[in-house]
Amino acid sequence: MAETTVATKTVKFIITRQDTPDSKPYTEEFEIPYRANMNVISGLMEIQRNPKKSDGASTAPVCWDSNCLEEVCGACSMVINGKPRQACSALIDQLEQPVRLAPMSTFPVVRDLVINRERMFGALKRVKAWIPIDGTYDLGPGPRMAETKRQWAYELSKCMTCGVCLEACPNVNDRNSFVGPAAISQVRLFNAHPTGEMNKEERLDALMSDGGIEGCGNSQNCVRACPKGIPLTTSIAAINKDTTKHLFKKWLGM
Repeated sequence: MAETTVATKTVKFIITRQDTPDSKPYTEEFEIPYRANMNVISGLMEIQRNPKKSDGASTAPVCWDSNCLEEVCGACSMVINGKPRQACSALIDQLEQPVRLAPMSTFPVVRDLVINRERMFGALKRVKAWIPIDGTYDLGPGPRMAETKRQWAYELSKCMTCGVCLEACPNVNDRNSFVGPAAISQVRLFNAHPTGEMNKEERLDALMSDGGIEGCGNSQNCVRACPKGIPLTTSIAAINKDTTKHLFKKWLGM
């Protein structure tokens, strides 16, 4: 009797769709067979295999992004039941039904649940979130980091550029150029690196320009939303301190 109950159980999805970047969004409802240990990606795959709405009408397969399926790549970010998160780690058994899926509103929609995260990647370029080594010759082993510094720096390195912190931040929107919490945290990471600190002042200058750290309103939504538990507000406070010091040094001509 129990097996029959499981076999007839279904999962309902209400998905916000958009055919083109310029078209109007609309919703479609789907109902698929339940299976134990399903995540949201499993549900989307089932809909892709049999793209029929709850009323039996055929429709186009739903588009979404995914890659690693283990909460590392950040590609499957979407709004699930009103909360921005990763679809691969969102288990159906832990979600209220119907499961409502929508694209993150901070980024331009490409199609359905697929969004363009260029704003986030552009912010990383702007603050030079990399170690400038061109690879044309062997520099040998780099300076060692103290273990205490390495431990907190490793936590910052977990950022997967998923965009969830930008979606949760009320100060990231189409009315400003705020780089967002992820880029600020990456400045702290690379400025702490023994080789990366050579470009420390360039990164701080970038954050002191329009759209930089002054755009943060300290709502602290980012640190609560981050799927990797990165201490984003701690990084923002540290960079606030560093930019203030840098400003005074420039005033004093140091």
